[in-house]
Amino acid sequence: MAEKNRRSLIRSYIVLIILSIIWLFPFFCLVVQSFRSYETEFGGMVNYLFPKKWSLDSYRYLFSEGSQFVKWYTNTLIVAFISAALQTVVVICVSYALSRMRFAGRKLLMNIWLVLGMFPGFLTMICLYFLLKQMGLTGSGAIPGLILIYVASSGMGYYVCKGYFDTIPKSLDEAARIDGASRARILYEMIVPLSKPIIIYTALVSFMAPWCDFVFASYVAFGTSDSYNVAVAMQRWVWTNDYQGFFTRFCAGGVLIAIPVTILFMCLQKYYVEGVTGGAVKG
Repeated sequence: MAEKNRRSLIRSYIVLIILSIIWLFPFFCLVVQSFRSYETEFGGMVNYLFPKKWSLDSYRYLFSEGSQFVKWYTNTLIVAFISAALQTVVVICVSYALSRMRFAGRKLLMNIWLVLGMFPGFLTMICLYFLLKQMGLTGSGAIPGLILIYVASSGMGYYVCKGYFDTIPKSLDEAARIDGASRARILYEMIVPLSKPIIIYTALVSFMAPWCDFVFASYVAFGTSDSYNVAVAMQRWVWTNDYQGFFTRFCAGGVLIAIPVTILFMCLQKYYVEGVTGGAVKG
């Protein structure tokens, strides 16, 4: 039986290794191509993977005066970090209220949010665009406009966070209430320290949405290059007639874009998994 289990485990690892190689191969190609020199290697058809001459020209271009990549990268960081911070606070407050408080219309509110969440966000794009336009938050004002949209509806994403709060014994709240603690004090001094995994999970998810957004960001920026995020800006690069010239720069930009997300997930993956599994349990 032990030998059979060992063989089964070996086969499982082999399959996982093969799947990992297949999954990581495109990312490996992206990194390799970012070190290819356009001037020396794109004169004709390229039929090999590794560059014959390694170069940092693409990375130098990203930080040169003729490129707005730093501006686009900064825009994305500002939107992502501010949205993640505000969304996390909103989701925690909404989840705590729905998990711990009982008030008239609570079930109805949760059902309405559940139904609204079934509709795709594309249905509201035209309406949201005209609302933002009336407030001057499109074009050159797209950055605060995007932050407003990302944060405004974040309370509807309470499901996982509420599920995690439901696993925390309500007796802790009752004991604190008897000692005279307010709801806000219970939340920030008792519930939040016990909920680090779900808070980190919420922050990571909130960070990823604006970091990877292309459709709505391009819609709100509407041709104003100073308000582009990196997804919209790099898409414009591959739309140019000089596709080969910008391809290696596109790859280099993709590598730099992946660095913050990779670091965050590598450092916080333990809490991310705990948040997902803990929030999936109904208390």
